[in-house]
Amino acid sequence: MSVVTEDHVVPGPHGAVPVRFHRPSEPTDAALVWAHGGAWVGGDLEMPESDWVARQLACRGVTVLTVDYRLAPLPDWMANGLASNLAPRPAQNHPYPVASQELTAVFRWATRAEPGLRWTLGGASAGGNLAAGAALRLRDEGDQADPGEADPGDEGAVQPVSLLLVYPVAHAELPPLTPELEDRARQHPELDEFRPEAVTAMNLNYVRDAERLADAYAFPGGHDLSALPPTFVLTSDLDLLRASGQAFGAELAAAGVDVLVVRENGARHGHLNVPDDPAAARSIERIANWLLSPLHRPR
Repeated sequence: MSVVTEDHVVPGPHGAVPVRFHRPSEPTDAALVWAHGGAWVGGDLEMPESDWVARQLACRGVTVLTVDYRLAPLPDWMANGLASNLAPRPAQNHPYPVASQELTAVFRWATRAEPGLRWTLGGASAGGNLAAGAALRLRDEGDQADPGEADPGDEGAVQPVSLLLVYPVAHAELPPLTPELEDRARQHPELDEFRPEAVTAMNLNYVRDAERLADAYAFPGGHDLSALPPTFVLTSDLDLLRASGQAFGAELAAAGVDVLVVRENGARHGHLNVPDDPAAARSIERIANWLLSPLHRPR
């Protein structure tokens, strides 16, 4: 199946937001607004976690809209660490809530641009965080609308049919590691880049103000998750951030949300940014099957 790409700019609360449609030659009604990762400080529409993922899903019939959201500042201590494998990009200074608000605005725009599609909201790593926060924004703004007066043109009435979170950063502080994950960490010292203190520092760099770590839209983990749409949480086996994805999946289930949590065995954090990794191909198949499942159709 061939894929056609179209670049657009979408009006956003902080200026125009570049986006890219990936349209399959034989589309289904499944569609995805997708946010790349990069610790909120790196990444763009060209990185594999954005472009390659979108093309792979589009080849399977899913219309994908990728989002080039504004980035938080890149501190010196991260320049040669977490962001070292990301494409160079001019330094930006747009901490929370800029990217969260932009993803929310783009999702609303997408549902109006293609109203006949079943739109899922999703992202990887920091993008998974943004997707979860945007889903909470959309839920809360929808709750504020009068059900008797809401219509598809009402901004508050827009909701995703489902939520896709790939190795997400869902919590302001990394939840306690399970004994199994602690054992993984002892066997693989290279996983230390996502030790609790590193995650806290990364998250604080994103929000810039310690008080904002408690904001549910910034870090949904530990907050009210009721009434969110069906959610697929895909985690990486060799990844300490799996503690956040696993805990978030449990919190979703406790809140009454339909949730599927899958661990990609042998995979490392960010494996969707490495197309040659067999784990990336397996994850694409899992994601595509889930997006195309008839279970996603409105009941």
